[in-house]
Amino acid sequence: MEMPVGDADAAPAREERKAEAEEEQGAAGGPLPPRPEGQPVGVEGAAAAFPRRAPGTAPSARAGAVARLGSAGRRGAAPKEPPPRKKKGPAAPGPRPHPRRNPRPVTVDSSKARTSLQPLKRSLKLLRWKEFPFGRRIPCDIYWHGVSFHDNAIYSGQVNKFPGMTETVRKIPLSLAMRMMQELFPAEYDFYPRSWILPEEFPVFLAEVQMMKETNPRWKPIFIVKPDGGCQGDGIYLIKEPSDIQVTGNTPLRPAVVQEYMSKPFLIDNLKFDIRLYVLLKSLDPLEIYIAKNGLCRFCTEPYQEPTHKNLHQVFMHLTNYSLNVHSGNFVHSDSANTGSKQTFSSILNRLSSNGVNIEELTDEIISLVIKTVIAMVPNLKVYYQSDIPAGKPGPSCFQILGFDILLMKNLKPILMEVNANPSMRTEYEKEVSPGVIEYIRSPVDEAVKVSVIRDTLRLVDPRKKRKEKTLAEAPEAEWERENDLLEEGPVENPELGDSKTSEAKFPSICLREVYPKYAKEFDYMRLVDRIAALFIRFLGVKGTTKLGPTGFRMFIRNSKISNSDFSMASADILYIDITKKRYGITADQRDAGMDLHAFVEAICFLAQRRYKSLSLHEQVELLIDFAECNLAAQDKKRASCDQRVALVTCHQNRLHLRPATDMLVNYRSSRP
Repeated sequence: MEMPVGDADAAPAREERKAEAEEEQGAAGGPLPPRPEGQPVGVEGAAAAFPRRAPGTAPSARAGAVARLGSAGRRGAAPKEPPPRKKKGPAAPGPRPHPRRNPRPVTVDSSKARTSLQPLKRSLKLLRWKEFPFGRRIPCDIYWHGVSFHDNAIYSGQVNKFPGMTETVRKIPLSLAMRMMQELFPAEYDFYPRSWILPEEFPVFLAEVQMMKETNPRWKPIFIVKPDGGCQGDGIYLIKEPSDIQVTGNTPLRPAVVQEYMSKPFLIDNLKFDIRLYVLLKSLDPLEIYIAKNGLCRFCTEPYQEPTHKNLHQVFMHLTNYSLNVHSGNFVHSDSANTGSKQTFSSILNRLSSNGVNIEELTDEIISLVIKTVIAMVPNLKVYYQSDIPAGKPGPSCFQILGFDILLMKNLKPILMEVNANPSMRTEYEKEVSPGVIEYIRSPVDEAVKVSVIRDTLRLVDPRKKRKEKTLAEAPEAEWERENDLLEEGPVENPELGDSKTSEAKFPSICLREVYPKYAKEFDYMRLVDRIAALFIRFLGVKGTTKLGPTGFRMFIRNSKISNSDFSMASADILYIDITKKRYGITADQRDAGMDLHAFVEAICFLAQRRYKSLSLHEQVELLIDFAECNLAAQDKKRASCDQRVALVTCHQNRLHLRPATDMLVNYRSSRP
């Protein structure tokens, strides 16, 4: 039997009304009863459909007033005036009591969560938030994506991915960003291995290796090759000579990064290991960074030996990737945090502390490494962000959990290996119980770290907390303190969402530690490239692009007044062509014409070295940025003053009306006879 057309069309509308009613129900503290069939819509209908008292209780004054108003309307008589209110005495001192209301639960779209779905579900259940596993017709407060910002078309709320993050932390862009910071601040950025970009810098790589060998004949280098788009250890291998780089026939070299291999790592039980730290980038502007207090340590499964021709290809000895070592017969799954092939970072710190290691100094160095790395990444992220969400265009706010892979050297110096835009949040592992039959086993070590990271990330980005903080900004101090205490208590009990015992228990303290802007004063001087990115974005011109064209570059040179007798506009054109040609084809995403941010920074460095001599590079760049910003600010001020004096001409029906600026109008009136 076919459904009538009217019913089929009304089904989506009914679903949407039902979802909206669920939200209203949370805000009102309970379900709203349906209007009885045949009940008229009006004052009486509203009073009957939405009763304000429980059965068996006396009607309230409001309900009585509504009833009297309805009966008076039927008789056509005017309603009786309410009796005059009695004057009350002075209010008692102290803040008035705040009734605990049942707020509308935060809504989370988890339809694109993928591998992080299970810990996300557990976190939402603990927080007593509302999950929509199949999406929702009306907007949600938070969207949780598994891979990319573009998994959904989002115009409001919050999403757990930044546009351009995946492109920013790829091997080549990250190496370029870190290299630029190493040139500006060599002493501060010595935690990243020396890198070369393939295939463009292969001749430079050959020449520098040869020169270092001639300088130090006893030097026996080892290099590690990492494909640009590789992940989970895919395509990584070690070499001793540049000629060992793998080339298939006449195929050009695959885009990759070659780095010096750190051959003297710190060992535990004669095994090499790395540290996976979870870092929350909560906001770009203003910059907010949090680091998880706990992480994971992932061990190799073969005893470590320094690389030789015999063991160069033993991945279980040299590569710490979990996705590789889990296939080794020596891999040990453990329910304990301090045993097995995957242990918690806190257990390793306790072990180091018992051996006399200064843990505070080590953690300070790791925090410094994370902040400096994010400072190097942020300029590129801002370019991508304005491309996807230009100023004035509706869009969501973003946050993201990143995975930092850190290696400890023999002297306990932390070295950054890579940054993962989509760190694995799985809390179980696969086990083949019989041929062809796979069983998923929960991992207590992963659960202890990952669930708390996701849960506390959600607590930090809670939209209700932001709304309360905004509302309380103008509240009296006593009320603000009371509301602030309520914010720290955790979720409010909602009997419709599950067991009330969980909501009564208070959550532990946030496992994510704020490091920026907490330590901003110590690192703000390194944000030179951030200021260069602001200039770059200003002259992009076309919204939605990440490349600066020749016209935009000429406008920057002219408006910043960098051109002079020593550097003409023709020289600016030649500089643009040389730099873009040099950087052409580094990655597949850069084959279109234009100057990307890294090329623009290179041009700024060239201009700064040409203009200011006998200074360090970062001092030269800082002086040039100050000069450009000063000239652009003066130009903006002049333009604003001109705009205030421009008369606005508008046409009203059949007459022309001239409305001058305020100061012009005053002068005009004062000059009249």
